[in-house]
Amino acid sequence: MLTDADLSALLITLKLATLTTLILLLIGTPLAWWLARSQWRGKPVIEAVVALPLVLPTTVLGFYLLILLGANGPLGEHSLAFTFSGLVIGSVFYSLPFVVQPLQGAFAAVNRDYLEAAATLRASPRDTFFSVVVPLARPGFLTAMVLGFAHTVGEFGVVLMIGGNIPGQTQVLSIAIYEHVENLEYAQAHWISGGLLLLSFSLLLAVYGLNRRFKVVGP
Repeated sequence: MLTDADLSALLITLKLATLTTLILLLIGTPLAWWLARSQWRGKPVIEAVVALPLVLPTTVLGFYLLILLGANGPLGEHSLAFTFSGLVIGSVFYSLPFVVQPLQGAFAAVNRDYLEAAATLRASPRDTFFSVVVPLARPGFLTAMVLGFAHTVGEFGVVLMIGGNIPGQTQVLSIAIYEHVENLEYAQAHWISGGLLLLSFSLLLAVYGLNRRFKVVGP
């Protein structure tokens, strides 16, 4: 069964994943739209930076974020290392490509004829985006939200480097599993790991099922 510390880690994990996903949607949506539409020659550089967490070891990313957010970094006395706020910042960097890339792909797939039709009707760029692009890109938004949330729930290296393992403050479920295994408490580790496995499978199943429904129904 889950201990009180495990339940606390669960709440912190859900809070972290929810905040991270919301922030990434706010940041990632305009970035993905720009990447999908821009013809700037330097765009591959931005795309490489966005995709970097996909290939960069999590400890490397966590180390540099620790330097950036630590007491010896630019923030000085206002260090965010080993705080929940620091976890959010680290999670945003770590899960960025899992939100931006699905959105970019969805935006790139929008038929330009719809955008031109909206322009002929004198719709503003903002109205066109929210009335035309967003509905057509529903599968991309759904995928981005689920992948961003699930990826944040499962992260380990980055949160350990930035937040450490402070029960009730920065201890998330992935770190709780590691601690249980380290203490040979396999039963508790099974409870948490099994729950995360079921959650991950359910989220992916929902994404594939709903995306298939969107394709059948159409915009």
